[in-house]
Amino acid sequence: MSSGITFHADATDGASRRLGVRIEIEGPFTGNFLELRFPRWVPGSYFIREPIQHMSDLEATCDGKPADVKRVEIDGVRVNGVSDASRVVLTYKVLAAEMTCRANHLDTSHVHIMPPYTWLMPTRGIDSERMNLTHKITLAKPESWNTAIQLPGKEGEWFADGRDEFLDAIIESNPNPMISFEVQGCKQYLKLWDSGSLPIPQKGINRFVEAMKLVIEEHFALFGVPEWKEYWTVLHLTDSGRGGLEHLRSQTSMMPRKCLQEGNEEQWRDLVSLFSHEFLHQWNVKQLRPKNFIDYELQKEVHSDLLWWFEGLTSWLGDIICLRSGAWTEEDWRKDWTRKMKRHTDRNGMEHESLQESSHDAWIHLYRANSYSREVQISYYLEGEMAIFCLDVELRKRSKGEFGMDDVMAKLYHDFKLDSDNPGITHADIKKVLVNIPGGRRLGTMLDSLVSERKAPDVLSAIQKLGMDMIPDKKNKGAWVGLNLVNSNGNVKVRTHLSGSPCRELIHTGDEIVAIDGLRVKSSSEISAAVFGNQDVKTKFTIAREGALQDVVITPISNPNHPVTIEGKGNKTWHSIKSSKR
Repeated sequence: MSSGITFHADATDGASRRLGVRIEIEGPFTGNFLELRFPRWVPGSYFIREPIQHMSDLEATCDGKPADVKRVEIDGVRVNGVSDASRVVLTYKVLAAEMTCRANHLDTSHVHIMPPYTWLMPTRGIDSERMNLTHKITLAKPESWNTAIQLPGKEGEWFADGRDEFLDAIIESNPNPMISFEVQGCKQYLKLWDSGSLPIPQKGINRFVEAMKLVIEEHFALFGVPEWKEYWTVLHLTDSGRGGLEHLRSQTSMMPRKCLQEGNEEQWRDLVSLFSHEFLHQWNVKQLRPKNFIDYELQKEVHSDLLWWFEGLTSWLGDIICLRSGAWTEEDWRKDWTRKMKRHTDRNGMEHESLQESSHDAWIHLYRANSYSREVQISYYLEGEMAIFCLDVELRKRSKGEFGMDDVMAKLYHDFKLDSDNPGITHADIKKVLVNIPGGRRLGTMLDSLVSERKAPDVLSAIQKLGMDMIPDKKNKGAWVGLNLVNSNGNVKVRTHLSGSPCRELIHTGDEIVAIDGLRVKSSSEISAAVFGNQDVKTKFTIAREGALQDVVITPISNPNHPVTIEGKGNKTWHSIKSSKR
């Protein structure tokens, strides 16, 4: 059998912000040319990307001699004259200046490598089965750096078993120490990096490690101790950037650095939630997948109507695990629930788009949003979580607290994971497992309705079934114009309209609000004060639209005061949801 491929990256010139890349492919070749392409779809991201935009200085050799290499189509290159070659080497550089968890980033303090953003992959000219072999990955880096990567090997040289393992093996290398600890025989690694090279507070690190241990134990209590015995968490600390992306046995998460600084409880809560969410994806996405995601197509988007499950369920269960484990207090959970309910009630397009539609159109909706999107589109993360919550409450109520949607998830994982006899799930599989769980016999119709109909789930009723109630935020006082505003350089502009805004037809997103009834306003707080007592009173807004001043008359209304805050201690059903599985 022919050998695998060697993929090399050079991160020694951090100041240039460009990775040096080399790909070595041994013969035999199946024709007179070799084509390679960048993967355009990153599993877990649900979005077509164009890594080739960052490539430059492309060159190739055949058996050490310069070869004819040129760009082909939108995502590939072609090396000609390879039929008799024993070895082809491709070199180029990749700009690594995008600081997100989904791309490459290189400077003098670290390198973060996403394989799909770094290495072209052979698509023609070699036996396709060679991509299923073991590939070698090498990294040149400053001597003081040490590396987090989920692959076996030694520092600077690792081995990936097949295409998917190679593509999902993120690399983080920097001089910060590798933090490690064990949970039930599984080794956990934590690799930190601060984008401004600021010191990372040791007290915050210690607190996070203890929270990680609690969360991991609670995951293991639900799914069982996994057969993979190592897991890597890469955490980038930034000024304001946030995000997360799961991998086979690792995650890259990005949070504002204040999350590890004392006194920033909201950011701390978000950090623990993000870790739990990405950690849960080991089971729900990486092992349990949509049926049509078993063999990823890398050059085009692969649609699924089930993202409400893979992200909504993960959001709901990931945060409940934070609560069950003790990493969150119940007050933490309630505060975060209020945050979600504000998003749910402020702008909700559920009368225009179902969860299945939102999932299918993730490529053109969630990832290409505009200032009017949320009026007619929904997030399968948030609204999927609300739907799963309603199902969980009903299932627990009918089973007298014995079973919930976590049991449905665990059953699906064990029956349909990658190494099972029938890997991958469809909507029908979720429904079948649900109705066969004790208490779930009549919930198939509810499931279908929640994900296929264009209407919001009855969250208030579900909360009441838990022996609690939802009440409005007591801070909402004064007249209301329903605008989401942004302050910038002494002026204030309209970012979006909230549901029911009396300004919707008269003020556009992007308009600057200059004055109200002749009074100059320079911030959102000044606008709130100017309209505070003007409920049902016609009010003159002076706006600037595309540089032109004009007046519009708005009649502020009373604040909708949506119920967003939980009140009450909860009943046995609620206690069954939040009880630890340990």
